Amino acid sequence: MQIRLPDDVKKIIYELNRAGFEAYAVGGCVRDSLLGREPKDWDITTSAEPLEVKNLFRRTIDTGMKHGTVTVMIKDRSYEVTTYRVDGAYSDHRRPESVTFTRQLSEDLLRRDFTINAMAYHDKQGLVDLYGGKEDLDRRVIRCVGDPDARFGEDALRILRAVRFSAELDFTIDPETREAAAKHAGELSEISAERIETELRKTLLSDHPEKLIDMSELGMTAVFLPEFDRLLATPQNTPYHMYDAGRHTIEVIRRVAKTKEMRYAALLHDVGKPDTRTTDEEGVDHFTNHPEVGEGMAEAVLRRLKMDNETIRTVKKLTYWHDFGIKGDFGEKAFRRMLSKLGPEYFDRLMDLKQADMLGQSNYHREDALEVLVRLREMKKKTDEEEAALTVKDLMINGADLKELGIPAGPRMGRILNRLLEDVLDDPSRNTPEWLEERVNTLKDKPEFK
Repeated sequence: MQIRLPDDVKKIIYELNRAGFEAYAVGGCVRDSLLGREPKDWDITTSAEPLEVKNLFRRTIDTGMKHGTVTVMIKDRSYEVTTYRVDGAYSDHRRPESVTFTRQLSEDLLRRDFTINAMAYHDKQGLVDLYGGKEDLDRRVIRCVGDPDARFGEDALRILRAVRFSAELDFTIDPETREAAAKHAGELSEISAERIETELRKTLLSDHPEKLIDMSELGMTAVFLPEFDRLLATPQNTPYHMYDAGRHTIEVIRRVAKTKEMRYAALLHDVGKPDTRTTDEEGVDHFTNHPEVGEGMAEAVLRRLKMDNETIRTVKKLTYWHDFGIKGDFGEKAFRRMLSKLGPEYFDRLMDLKQADMLGQSNYHREDALEVLVRLREMKKKTDEEEAALTVKDLMINGADLKELGIPAGPRMGRILNRLLEDVLDDPSRNTPEWLEERVNTLKDKPEFK
């Protein structure tokens, strides 16, 4: 079986071999090559110890000398070269307390997480597959190397990685591996939020975000995303829906763009539904104000996952406004006010989420719902053509002008500018220096603007 190694990888392996050491491409790059996918990174494993690797190459970085990893730089590319090793005890379900370097490739491959990631390759020796990785690739199965109970007991993050790989590759999880994952799911509480978020995000960005349901069934989301479990347990007895809130959420995730902001917005857009669900006398469910409730809940979830501020800001906005105009009962004034508070730069993403939300529902009145999107886009086009003012910065009057009118800088000026914006949102034709100046003169003597 032939794998085409990049020239840089061949060079590194050749130099190590020439010095008397074993060396192989290993892990995900071998797996992806066998699947016909382009590897993102090429990792190399070797019998040479870190200092021996450093002595062979001109440019190296001490990436993780303690754990045997040296980064070799060739031009502007970096390649991790790691010494064969045996991991010591894992006391915290995250990392080994110590590692022991070994000269045996078999011992190094045995410490890895899944069989499909425990294969090595050398141009002359071909594929080294000691634990059935190729067979599991052919069977489309995620299976732990050796005892799954031991593998997950070592590093609980591997539980999430099992689901993430199944989502990215559309594989199933081996029954014994799945059973062990459920057994160790509670140990995810000892894993950092940043590491958990990385695996969750990769699952969300995959072609199969429905694997989140596996995370729930195996007890994982109970640790870091209990809100999703509650969505799965929330029925939607309404003609507009055909799924519970959790499975509807999955349908929405699948339909939005594969970006971090959009996938998280889809995941959390209905997070407020369990807390707002009421059922009327006819047995129909209602979720009044769930976007407003969900906005705060979405922020809490993302902060728990240590998310960056821009993503939090975007998801909050999209969550809050995702139901705007759903009944079609809005006019141009209401639209301009919504767009002003949303921010026009978020409009296209809101439309993406709204369309996915509608397509993830039942067919009941779907044509009417999609017509709302047409109206919203037409209004946005008209607003752009008219260059309507949507922020204080768009007003034809500014702080310097207000100073000349006797308004000092500070909170009072801010209150007046915000009121002027409200006036212009009601009627864009008011955005002229003359009208605004006259309006300032009528406002500045009112008690609320003093």
